[in-house]
Amino acid sequence: MSDTAPPAEAVSHNAPIYSVTELSMALKRSVEDRFRQVRVRGEVSGLKRAGSGHLYLSLKDQNAVLDGVCWRGRAARLSFDPSDGIEVICTGRLTTYPGRSRYQIVIDHIEPAGIGALMALVQARREALAAEGLFDEARKRPLPYLPEVIGVVTSESGAVIRDILHRLRDRFPRRVLVWPVMVQGEGAADEIVAAIDGFNRLPPDGTVTRPDLLIVARGGGRLEDLWAFNEESVVRAAAASQIPLISAVGHETDTTLIDFAADRRAPTPSAAAEMAVPVLGDLRYTLADYRRRIVGALSRRLRDFGTELRAAARGLHDPRELLDLARQRLDESSERLALSLTRGHERRNDGLNALRAALRPHHPGQEIKRQRENIGAQGRQLEREIGLYLRHTCDGMEGQAKLLETLSYHNVLDRGFAVIRDRKDRPLTRAAAVKPGVALALEFADGDVHAVAHRPPSRTTRPRTVPSTDRQGRLL
Repeated sequence: MSDTAPPAEAVSHNAPIYSVTELSMALKRSVEDRFRQVRVRGEVSGLKRAGSGHLYLSLKDQNAVLDGVCWRGRAARLSFDPSDGIEVICTGRLTTYPGRSRYQIVIDHIEPAGIGALMALVQARREALAAEGLFDEARKRPLPYLPEVIGVVTSESGAVIRDILHRLRDRFPRRVLVWPVMVQGEGAADEIVAAIDGFNRLPPDGTVTRPDLLIVARGGGRLEDLWAFNEESVVRAAAASQIPLISAVGHETDTTLIDFAADRRAPTPSAAAEMAVPVLGDLRYTLADYRRRIVGALSRRLRDFGTELRAAARGLHDPRELLDLARQRLDESSERLALSLTRGHERRNDGLNALRAALRPHHPGQEIKRQRENIGAQGRQLEREIGLYLRHTCDGMEGQAKLLETLSYHNVLDRGFAVIRDRKDRPLTRAAAVKPGVALALEFADGDVHAVAHRPPSRTTRPRTVPSTDRQGRLL
């Protein structure tokens, strides 16, 4: 048997021939079977969220770059939003993209690679939200002194809700509405946002009473466990809440971004309950103290009034003496009034009798008769004077009418003359006032005639002939 290898042409003729698509799909199946579940650590770069909701990014380290894609369904359930420059650990499967002959990781889960990466992300997000004014003190509202209804957003199975209810029951029992949510893991941020918005959308007069105060609470834990309260959507929901909100997430040393957006931050859930309501016993003691002080002040004031009244009474006369003087003056006035009425009545009767006696010689009927006769005589005299005036006036008017008729130009028209007027109805008395082409109106005795003026041809003055006297003969 020979050790010599067959020619290259013979080997190539014996190898199977693949199409590009067949080879690409074979590589895709091999990669997916070999790397069905992998965890890759790297720095995020080129992060891009497509309009479809898919998330595209690249993972890189010092020597290599790996493309990655997170489909829309998974991207919506990520526990935090990655950003460029953050070191993360991605869990998924490797596959290839035959259209570009490139391999990539299909990401199912993304988590920060260590506390340092999370802290850097929190700090960057805090600075961005603070620049928008979401953490300004001016926009924070005061808490109600004694809310009727308190809404609590927390887990229904943890110790947090029991601590809050127990603390409220000890201090000042109030009605509590609990909106149960997940406080960590995928989907926790969405549930917290929905709870805050849901409480705010409750109508004030609805079947479910709208809370006067909200408490968003969670127990302590690692930074990764509290991450839902660092999500931008949760921070914005807390800042936009129309109901005053207390943030009580973690222990006293834990700080999340919702603490900066809330109206008040409580170090623990129990402390949030203490901020929400006053102590009933303290209120009762304070009210009793106020009552005692008010009663004491009123008693002292009444005593002072009594002392002042007695001092003023000592400087006054006996009221009965004042009444006696008033009674005496009233009696005197009553006597003078009766006497004045009697005398006034007598004076008026005397005056009336005097008038009656003065009217007897001049009875009103006689005076009326005399005035009627006087009026009748004056009327007859007035009628005579009016008749004379009218006759004199009529005679004068008849003379004026005859004179007007004598002077009227119509009599002249009857003798063969005419009145010439221009278009404005003005009479023309001179030939020089008439211009050729002017319309004229000629008024005769029996009617009017319209004409147009024109200049007649010039005439040569002929010598005046002296009539012959031959027919008379000659004397000499």
